[in-house]
Amino acid sequence: FPLFLQVTCNCFTISNGEMQDVGVGLYPSMSLLNHSCDPNCVIVFEGYQLLLHSVREIQIGEELTISYVESLVPTRDRQKQLLRQYCFECDCLLCQNQEKDTEKLAGEEHAWKEVKDAVNEVRYPKSKEEWKRVLARCQNLLSSNKGHLPDTNIYQLKMLDCAMDACINLESWEEALHYGSRTLEPYRLYYPGFHPLRAVQLMRVGKLQYSQDMFPQALETLKQAYNIMKVTHGTDHSLMKVLMEIKEECEAMMRLQ
Repeated sequence: FPLFLQVTCNCFTISNGEMQDVGVGLYPSMSLLNHSCDPNCVIVFEGYQLLLHSVREIQIGEELTISYVESLVPTRDRQKQLLRQYCFECDCLLCQNQEKDTEKLAGEEHAWKEVKDAVNEVRYPKSKEEWKRVLARCQNLLSSNKGHLPDTNIYQLKMLDCAMDACINLESWEEALHYGSRTLEPYRLYYPGFHPLRAVQLMRVGKLQYSQDMFPQALETLKQAYNIMKVTHGTDHSLMKVLMEIKEECEAMMRLQ
């Protein structure tokens, strides 16, 4: 292997508390972990500190695995990425069964290809004006594809996430909640069990419900986030502490009502 390829293969993308990419780091000991699209461990970050958590019971002698790629991606695209970036093909059960690939690309092909291109064009906006343009594009596509694409289509799901992010940055809390609520069922479908992305999404929607004084709904959503996050992040993680504070505030507001 050329040195550059070795570094690329062994790098980890560092993410912040809300699982957004903020940089790349080299963690040699963690690079020894092998890949599975259905892994028994997940990686989260606390600042630049990499934390490894098991997400299910691990048998004696069982290998620890993490996913090198985003499991939301259809099998064929995951395989392409693994071959291109890591020079191997995956034969885990998820890849053998091509599980959920049909749901991931459900709906009219011309519609999801247009949404896919639009999502890929979005670069992280730096100003409110840019966020407004992103939101307008999302609103237009979501409206024109109504009835043509289910929310379980992964590109429709990414578009909903994008619209939610735009609304949060523009402080349009009610509309952000509308889009965020639509993502919860697809997240449950594609991230069953314990997955940090689902925990963070539940937390974000719970915060939005809380901001709209929907305290019983917020508490239920935040409890779901808590049950996943205590496994994926651990009780000492800073994000877990933030979640606990919002959950307690929500309980206090319910007692006042």
